[in-house]
Amino acid sequence: MRKQSARHALLAALATISLFASGCSAGTGDSSPAAVGAEGPAPTGAVTPDPGPSRQLDVSAAPQGKPTAVARAGEGGAKKSPLKVASYDRGSRRAVISTAQTSPSTTAPEKSPSTAPADDTPAVGDIIASGPAPGAPDGLLAKVTGVAGKTEKGTEVRTEPSTLGALLGDDKADGTVPVDPASVGVEPLVKGVKVSWAKTGNIHVGPQGAKVPLGSLRLDVGASVPLPVTEGAPMSGAASVSGFVQLAPEVEFSYDGSSAFTPDSAFIGLTGDWTSQWELKGKASAGGKPVRIPFAKLHADPVIQVGPVPVVVNLDLTAYVQVAGDGTVTVEVKQDLKGGFRIGGSYTKAGGWKPVSTSDITGTPVRAKATAAGQVKAALGAEASVGLYGAVGVTADLAPYVRGEVSASATPGSVVGAWKIYGGVDLAGWLQLQLSIFGTPIFEHRIPLGALHKEWTLAQGKGALV
Repeated sequence: MRKQSARHALLAALATISLFASGCSAGTGDSSPAAVGAEGPAPTGAVTPDPGPSRQLDVSAAPQGKPTAVARAGEGGAKKSPLKVASYDRGSRRAVISTAQTSPSTTAPEKSPSTAPADDTPAVGDIIASGPAPGAPDGLLAKVTGVAGKTEKGTEVRTEPSTLGALLGDDKADGTVPVDPASVGVEPLVKGVKVSWAKTGNIHVGPQGAKVPLGSLRLDVGASVPLPVTEGAPMSGAASVSGFVQLAPEVEFSYDGSSAFTPDSAFIGLTGDWTSQWELKGKASAGGKPVRIPFAKLHADPVIQVGPVPVVVNLDLTAYVQVAGDGTVTVEVKQDLKGGFRIGGSYTKAGGWKPVSTSDITGTPVRAKATAAGQVKAALGAEASVGLYGAVGVTADLAPYVRGEVSASATPGSVVGAWKIYGGVDLAGWLQLQLSIFGTPIFEHRIPLGALHKEWTLAQGKGALV
């Protein structure tokens, strides 16, 4: 029993005010060590918030090839600890907590686990923050509600969901962390998708790797993606889309816990550079709603270090092409697009959660022309979601597009008309309930990001139409 049990009980009661069910791991339930990777179970932070002066914590990427940093409550806020999650059962919410072996890559005191004092075992009221662990592939953020006893692997504890507010207390943090392109898993959904990336150390992978800027990931659709030609299809014809999308994603995180009970402010989001070059070519006939063809799925679980605390960020992205039309239009458009984007959720104690969505993507035509009559719109875009510890927080759909309009009038012996090709960007999405993982008040419905729409003229012409 800890000497400060009375203080722990009081602080645990205060922390309970801000605990919400969305804060737990939402992993697959696989409790095998294979879910962790070669480095074994990730260390945890077992933390009980402690009153004290507010600290400014660094935000950075977790060290490569080392166990996730760990934390424990103490005077002045969270501190590192030798505890780790040996296993977790999502159904029962029971975790086995053990003491990590001392090594240069850990932050445990210089003593063997066998001589560790009682304070180096989990106690009721501790907050566990873990990177990916057996049974918790999305990481774990939980509060210890009971100690079940000793096992061969460590101490088994009962847990309930917790929040970053209960963990970080009155500390502050603000930073942006690039996502390692080598850590992103890519699942091609159509034939002809090729993956390339480049990172520091002159490391590059894929057919275009040597051309890709450091920190970027590129997806090439090497073969054209044809529109489906089936009865009742929204669009049919010989139109196809080909090209590439290149991303340099970064995770943006901020937290200010200087207010009592709930944070003063918080932010979670995804930012980065976007580059694409793609071509729409052929005839498309209208028939209803737009056709969306996903061509690749991407997933990553980067661990960012907020001071001593590991925060697991879950990123999912689906790249797609989408085409819609009205009439029968034959187009040939090739366009370069470059710029940045920022999506996320921003919280203030006075204003609550608000969406953030900005983009400065612009395009220039490489080639553009259109014939016949009607209009067509095609996008090469991405739907992305950002979450923490397996709980989705922000979903956004970023869709740079081209749009063609052709008007025609018939005269004896010829068809005369005018055509215009536009470039543009659509950005939409929503905030999710699970953002309460910060320890902020729950909201009862999704909050739309608000539609961002920009458009510019790429090319135009008039005369006899073929």
